[in-house]
Amino acid sequence: MDAFPPRLMLQSAFKQTDQEIVDFYARSNAISIPGVPRFDNHRVVDGQRLIVFLKPLPSSSEGRKFELRSRVIGVYDKGKAGSVVETETVLSEKGGDDHTRAIGSAFFVGQGNWGGPKGPSTPNFPPPEGKKPDVVHVTQTNRESAHLYRLNGDYNPLHATPEPGQSMGFGGAIMHGLFSWNTACHALLQSLGNSDAANIREFQARFAAPVRPGDKLITEAWRTGESKDGWEEIRFVTRVDGGKVVLSNGRALMRCSHVNSRL
Repeated sequence: MDAFPPRLMLQSAFKQTDQEIVDFYARSNAISIPGVPRFDNHRVVDGQRLIVFLKPLPSSSEGRKFELRSRVIGVYDKGKAGSVVETETVLSEKGGDDHTRAIGSAFFVGQGNWGGPKGPSTPNFPPPEGKKPDVVHVTQTNRESAHLYRLNGDYNPLHATPEPGQSMGFGGAIMHGLFSWNTACHALLQSLGNSDAANIREFQARFAAPVRPGDKLITEAWRTGESKDGWEEIRFVTRVDGGKVVLSNGRALMRCSHVNSRL
């Protein structure tokens, strides 16, 4: 099977079954969490995401029905910095097996100090010290990249007009965090897994800094040689060329069929 873009599962949670553009803020505000303040979705960014590929998706949905099941699994008060809402989303065939499971955290900037739990600490997956990356992948964005990517179904105005990003201190519109995340996943699968979706089991990263349309993204990946049940652990980081790390804590479990070191 060709590489399955994880964005299809994650973006479906935004767009659902609608065929037209949806109001991101109205849809986000439609869900309330008992015992938790109603957060302002005008000031929210991605925090961290993990996806587990349980079973390959068929190449066609003809004659099949799929469903997304989502639930909130944690809400954490990070003080002055903000609050984290952690959710789990499972994609399954109706009446059949689960295909993917994703855990994501949304960070609500400056919306903490409401007396909630601080939440657990998250494990760190730094790249190996003193070792050159096994893979280097370059992705060049342009001024229209965010507008094109939003056609996947994530219509957050933060990625389309300058005002939301200016109010949050980003200086204007920024790229979708999932653009960087999906680009890194594609880079690993293409360079280490022969673009075969069966060769990746897990993929995760933390969103460390914003990306602006026009930035060049450089993803560096390291094979660790540590395997369990045939899946090798891969570490990776993505940075803006000449600038900050934008994806940290990068980790994947893969079956490495070959290495194409520079793409």
